[in-house]
Amino acid sequence: MLNVECARSRAERSLIQHSTFNIQHSTFAFLLLLLLAGCSSHTSDKRERVEFWALGSEREIVQNLIPEFERRNPNIHVVVQQIPWTAAHEKLLTAFVGESTPDMAHMGNTWVPEFAAIHALDDLGPFASSSQVVKQGDYFPGIWATNVVGTTLYGIPWYVDTRVVFYRSDILAAVGFPHGPRTWAEWREAMSRIHQRQLCKWAILIPTNEWDPLTMLALSAHSTLLTPDGTRGAFSQPQFADAFNFYVSFFRDGFAPAVSNSQIANLYQQFAQGDFAMYITGPWNVGEFRRRLPPEMQDKWATTPLPARDASEATGISMAGGGSFVVFRASKHKAAARKLIEFLSEPAQQVRFYQLTGDLPGRRTAWLSPMLANDSRFPAFRIQLEHVEPLPRVPEWEQIAAAIYDRGEAAARGQVTPAVALRQLDVRADELLEKRRWMLMRGRDEGRGTRDVAAIPHPSSLVPGAR
Repeated sequence: MLNVECARSRAERSLIQHSTFNIQHSTFAFLLLLLLAGCSSHTSDKRERVEFWALGSEREIVQNLIPEFERRNPNIHVVVQQIPWTAAHEKLLTAFVGESTPDMAHMGNTWVPEFAAIHALDDLGPFASSSQVVKQGDYFPGIWATNVVGTTLYGIPWYVDTRVVFYRSDILAAVGFPHGPRTWAEWREAMSRIHQRQLCKWAILIPTNEWDPLTMLALSAHSTLLTPDGTRGAFSQPQFADAFNFYVSFFRDGFAPAVSNSQIANLYQQFAQGDFAMYITGPWNVGEFRRRLPPEMQDKWATTPLPARDASEATGISMAGGGSFVVFRASKHKAAARKLIEFLSEPAQQVRFYQLTGDLPGRRTAWLSPMLANDSRFPAFRIQLEHVEPLPRVPEWEQIAAAIYDRGEAAARGQVTPAVALRQLDVRADELLEKRRWMLMRGRDEGRGTRDVAAIPHPSSLVPGAR
């Protein structure tokens, strides 16, 4: 009996061991097949791979356009990576230093000069000259110019951005300007009438921590902001001083409250209830005003281009903003990247992108689309885009811009006189541009012209976050 039990026990153990062996080998074989299938799938994709970094929410949107591009170009596979705007600048710099840049990227056009200065970007001039799709004459001149550093084209505009005046059409009509003011004199008269008749708490809202409104006034007064070689501030010169004094008068004369963005509780509610009658802002707010203003307010607001310095010009001059396509010099897939730029630059694709994002097209022909041409709030932007100028194309611009609002705010709050604020602004700009003067001086000493100054590295020029 004992022998029978022992034999049965041995048989059961043998069966279990055999079953375990089979299970282990089956699992191993299954995993091996998966691995081989994955490798086979990867190696069988012979398409050229283009890596495209899109900043912000544009990545999720542009992804919807890629299948059509890949259908037309079956030998190219586009990998779109989303980079948050808050981390984009440092990530792009780090990628350059680490020699791991993508093939192409979407970049805010104020960053183009900085990345051109460190020789991160490819020259797109020959491409634009020979392309059957990218036609310089179909782009707004001021927007195109933001992508040119020296004489070299480094970017192709994708979408555009600028600022116009949003206003309460009922209130402006009540003071004699139903279509908005056309000149600074009319602007001041409209604000004065609103103030005197107490039609609004304030005639205009201009947050003191924004540099954009003051800079646009300066552009409208034909200030160069910096000296022609971009090495010193031009803020004490008459053109900028004229705009600065006009800006400060908004606050001094009680037309605008001296408040920052953080002190505005609810922009849309305050606009609707008549706390202010005018506000300078961008195209994204067309959709926001439609969504957030009550139904009874929808026929009581409009947009108009910035008022001109005087009647000799059609409009004021606004900033040339937006996003552009760039190709990195280190890319091994430049031809494929340029094909993607051409595809996304087609007017039909630009209109589709506008439908998905609300970002305004960079091509004039795209503006012929009924959804833009027939919208009463967008003609002001279309007109304004013909009257925009690029900001100074120096890497230090964003720091200089912060100094503009800082001194503008101090003068608006009465903490310093305009004359003192302007001197302080020039001093700060000169401090920030010291590196550029050093580069130019060294370039001249070594026999280079200003066009080649970007080739001369300053000791801190390649360190992310260095000032």
